[in-house]
Amino acid sequence: MSEVIDAAVARLTEKDTSEFDGRARFVIEDEGTIMLDKSGVRAADEAADVTLTSDAETFRAILDGELDPTSAFMTGRLSVDGDMGLAMQLGAVLN
Repeated sequence: MSEVIDAAVARLTEKDTSEFDGRARFVIEDEGTIMLDKSGVRAADEAADVTLTSDAETFRAILDGELDPTSAFMTGRLSVDGDMGLAMQLGAVLN
């Protein structure tokens, strides 16, 4: 597992994910995949309701609050595949 994935899992674990009711997969290009669901946050690649994909720099900026997930999506730095309603819920979790 990469240091980027380990750091991202740690940062996501600090977030309040209690309002998120789904399975999300975060794909960090050239690094790995993270899962978020009611079981928690973990480095894994499993089936999900929504998949968010970005490079490591973009994902770090989102987790650090330097980049709004919606802005990242609108500018093409973050791609979303799957349930857009859940993607919107994730935006609130990530901020």
